[in-house]
Amino acid sequence: MKSICFHFQVHQPFRFRRYRFFDIGNDHYYYDDYANESILRKVADRCYLPANKLMLELIKKHEGKFKVAYSISGLAIEQFELYAPEVLDSFKALAATGHVEFLAETYSHSLASLKNKDIFIKEIQEHERLIEKHFGQKPTVFRNTELIYSDEIGEAIADMGYKAMITEGARHILGWKSPNFLYVNAINPRLKVLMRNFKLSDDLTFRFSNQAWSEFPLTADKFVGWINAIKDGEIFNLFLDYKAFGEFQAAETGIFSFMEHLPEAVFAQSKLTFATPSEIAANFQPISIVSVPQPISWADEERDLTSWMGNELQDEALNKLYELAGRMKSVTDYALCKDWNYLQTSDHFYYMCTKFFSDGQVQKNFNPYESPYEAFINYMNVLNDFKLRLNKIVPENKTEMEIAGLNQMLELKNEKLKQYETELKLLKTKQKNQQPSTATKTAKPPKTKN
Repeated sequence: MKSICFHFQVHQPFRFRRYRFFDIGNDHYYYDDYANESILRKVADRCYLPANKLMLELIKKHEGKFKVAYSISGLAIEQFELYAPEVLDSFKALAATGHVEFLAETYSHSLASLKNKDIFIKEIQEHERLIEKHFGQKPTVFRNTELIYSDEIGEAIADMGYKAMITEGARHILGWKSPNFLYVNAINPRLKVLMRNFKLSDDLTFRFSNQAWSEFPLTADKFVGWINAIKDGEIFNLFLDYKAFGEFQAAETGIFSFMEHLPEAVFAQSKLTFATPSEIAANFQPISIVSVPQPISWADEERDLTSWMGNELQDEALNKLYELAGRMKSVTDYALCKDWNYLQTSDHFYYMCTKFFSDGQVQKNFNPYESPYEAFINYMNVLNDFKLRLNKIVPENKTEMEIAGLNQMLELKNEKLKQYETELKLLKTKQKNQQPSTATKTAKPPKTKN
């Protein structure tokens, strides 16, 4: 038996507004609400809603033989609740079929796996609760931000009880091996590892509408023919950014029509089945360990971390951010915790990337900055204001403690002054109301007789 495993990433960051140096300490709201809502609505109308509608129709048409999986970041779910609740409802309808799997990931779509294990675990736990709340599933398969994976990260995921993890089938890792088999983690073999077939996946994500491509146009029949011709494999992991439908490939390219006809072509022309990642992990035997001593991702030709940690700007921002991690453990303030989550999103560091990358033109449509340097300055301004707020709650050192104490005293005095001013105004008003009106005539004394 051979199977196709479809997995789609769904993520939207909370984008920052233009936050100036002079805003630091004066304005603690960081977000571009207009951009966040307008982009989410645009992607919802072009991608999420029509794609979900199509997936639901295919599941019903093929009576559950067609299956897919999603990983939806916590920030994407938050934006659905704010700006497009019908999108969240459409994902819930998919979950109700019993033929759609939802994977765990980091709540904030963060890089915590590379910087702080405790924060990493906490984010996963928060995301687990969110998936159970909305979709009634307890995830058993993990997908890290941007498919980032290493032996150590896989070991941490295995220790959390996950059965499998998905990642990139990078050439420099696999060598002569094929991504079309199941593998296990090199440190803890209990964790199954599914490797992405990047050629077939990128054919759909990036090359589908390229008229200069030698395989253009790509039809469902041709695609199934390619898979049938692959002899060295049992599973074909097609891991895509969901925005491939309607955004990276507009509806006019025929991408929705291709997907509509693909299951029918699979069932008519092959013995292939569709399976979710957990079904792959349960039903296939691993052929060997896969050794990944250094982290990999699905980004760019290099399949490394240089899209987020490739220059001094990114390293400076990331290091300054995670220097605050220890103090954030004791913070319970809702607004501060929310901003901490949003600051960790990998997109902020992606905007600071200075290298040329093959899919950069596609992603540029979602980058709100003119240059990586502008992205860095804006981020650091926000981070510096965030740090000032954190210092008030959890001081960094003795000096900060003294400053925080003085600030607290000043705030208490200001509150007292405001209270006294209010009381004084009330007293003055009361006194004024009690005085006789100047317009009232003074009563004349009675006349006396001579």
